[in-house]
Amino acid sequence: MVISLRAADPSTVRPTRVGFAVGRPVGGAVVRNRTRRRLRAIVAARLDGIPSGVDVVVRATPAAAGATFAALGAELDRVLDRALRGVR
Repeated sequence: MVISLRAADPSTVRPTRVGFAVGRPVGGAVVRNRTRRRLRAIVAARLDGIPSGVDVVVRATPAAAGATFAALGAELDRVLDRALRGVR
């Protein structure tokens, strides 16, 4: 899983935006949509920890399709913490 961040202009106040990129290498349409829904639920539970005005893009790798919900959450926490170090 890869996360990209872009900090907003500090003079503007806007909510955090999150986007998901789940491409064909992850699997067929059903698998991609299920993976996207699972990632969306995991990120929704962690939105309070992301500073406002930050744009987050979560790109799923093929391993995300077979990962458990707990494993996806742990991996997301790991990469999100690392990505947010430069923003905070």
